[in-house]
Amino acid sequence: MKRFFLNVLVIISLTLLLLTGCVKQVDGNSGEITASTIVVKGEWTQAYFRGTPNNWGITFMQKVAPNTWEIIITFNNGDGYGAPRFKIDHYSDWSESYPATDYEVQPYTTYKITFYDDTHYIDVKKYTSPINGVILQAFQWYLPEYDENTQRGLWVELSEKIPDLASMGITALWLPPAYKGQAGKSDVGYGVYDMYDLGEFNQKGSIATKYGTKDQYLNVINSAHLYNMQIYADVVFNHRMGADATEWVNAYKVSWNDRNYVLENKDIKAWTVFDFPGRANKYSDFKWRWYHFDGVDWDQSTQESAIFRFNGIGKAWDWEVDTENANYDYLMGADLDMEHPDVVQELKNWGKWYVDFTNVDGFRLDAVKHIKFDFFNDWLDYMRSTTGKELFTVGEYWSTDINKLDNYISKTEGRMSLFDVPLHQHFHDASNAGGYYDMRNIFNGTLVQSNPVKAVTFVENHDTQPGQSLYSSVQDWFKPLAYAMILLRRDGYPSVFYGDMYGAPEITAQYDVIKKLIEARKLYAYGEQYDYLDHWDIIGWTRLGDVEHPKAMAVILTDGPGGSKWMYVGKKNAKFIDYLGNRTDVIWSNSDGWAEFKVNGGSVSVWVEQ
Repeated sequence: MKRFFLNVLVIISLTLLLLTGCVKQVDGNSGEITASTIVVKGEWTQAYFRGTPNNWGITFMQKVAPNTWEIIITFNNGDGYGAPRFKIDHYSDWSESYPATDYEVQPYTTYKITFYDDTHYIDVKKYTSPINGVILQAFQWYLPEYDENTQRGLWVELSEKIPDLASMGITALWLPPAYKGQAGKSDVGYGVYDMYDLGEFNQKGSIATKYGTKDQYLNVINSAHLYNMQIYADVVFNHRMGADATEWVNAYKVSWNDRNYVLENKDIKAWTVFDFPGRANKYSDFKWRWYHFDGVDWDQSTQESAIFRFNGIGKAWDWEVDTENANYDYLMGADLDMEHPDVVQELKNWGKWYVDFTNVDGFRLDAVKHIKFDFFNDWLDYMRSTTGKELFTVGEYWSTDINKLDNYISKTEGRMSLFDVPLHQHFHDASNAGGYYDMRNIFNGTLVQSNPVKAVTFVENHDTQPGQSLYSSVQDWFKPLAYAMILLRRDGYPSVFYGDMYGAPEITAQYDVIKKLIEARKLYAYGEQYDYLDHWDIIGWTRLGDVEHPKAMAVILTDGPGGSKWMYVGKKNAKFIDYLGNRTDVIWSNSDGWAEFKVNGGSVSVWVEQ
């Protein structure tokens, strides 16, 4: 009987081994399989990357084939406990992860990591192609307010959209100002009241901001990181609005058109007391007073609207700023004094708290031409050194004068990129020219031409929408052409506007075509570029691909009649189709790698190699 039970135990043990398979060990540095026998296990439904780039959180890997998962990710300089390294996690709870020892890689290097869930083999290769990043400006001006009954707002909607956005090729989200504005739940975010209130405190008539609650905001960030997307926070340092009380201040009334020209000296009652009673000192006990500001545009005692520069020791408009109106330091609200040491330190304190609290990856800086140019040199250096993060940053310097943009980049020593406002203006002009814009000049005098590494290109944004102060909309018919010009060329970091994707008042949603263009960027916009910007209507360019993306692409567009253009694609006797589906014909390259590519009138075609 004892022998019988022993035989049964042996049979059960062998059966369990066959069912579960052998657990293969992977060498943490070489990625080589060390087990002599591999038994295929069941296919995984999900694989998670965990390592120093995401602070050992979880990031989805993309399934690219049966049993095959992939991620392209950049490693920085470890985490303070060791070299840059990672593991692949099955259930996101560390109950099953590979390899047994953390896989170490080189710092400041981008890798394509492929994991095979049937063998647990990990293939790690340096990724030499550029990462074709795309920013989504994830809001527009006229979004509905957060609904207290349904508990839905922008933060919830974005969390639901993230899987689709990541799949098409969006790599970063620029989120609107997430803190409480003077109009509470009705404030788009630029009327800044309390930068520590992310939808947590009952201030200005609501707990939530226009977009939702603090927890919903943090969930958007976590969801984006789960899909290997970055988050850029909108930072508004220029002013404060919606003060809790007034105080008497001696001030100079100055001219609207020449801020250095004094009209009179008088005592005014200024809205400059910010105590934030609803927050009760949580996160910060800093209180703002008149001496933290340079000026205001309202005297409560006389109900007068004018620009008042405060009078006091060391008080003057900040310099260097934009020279419009002689000195364009003052824009709106209570204008921060960027030379006051308390202000400088408080903005550093807030920045460090904000990055640590939210885990954002970078910034969009509002109205930088109104802020002392060298302020952000010190602030960004501090932020990057204290957080240990790269913190990609783009500034909004609204000017169509390329010389002003180049000067700002020089004065800030390349610490941030800028939005390419001149290119946007060209798109606006071309779309309203009735087909008579000279397309040969579309990139002349733009930032993407003069400094492509620092250019964030865009077609529209919240300020250019109808009804806004910088209204300069690009006509709907021209937007596919404009998006092709920012998404499919080699230079610039493109930003796609939420209103163009999903619609907005007087803006038609063009989700389908923009999605196809983003996909084309992800799949085909690589390698050497040949330009054919030589016709007043019809222009084009080709991308020849690279080792990891070998297929060629030819882009042709026109603001006038349709036509064709001979362009070199470097592929002999290759078949091309229009990825956008605007044309249904097939084009073949000749034995020299050239082809005659066609386009319809007022349209764009993206011909991709099959």
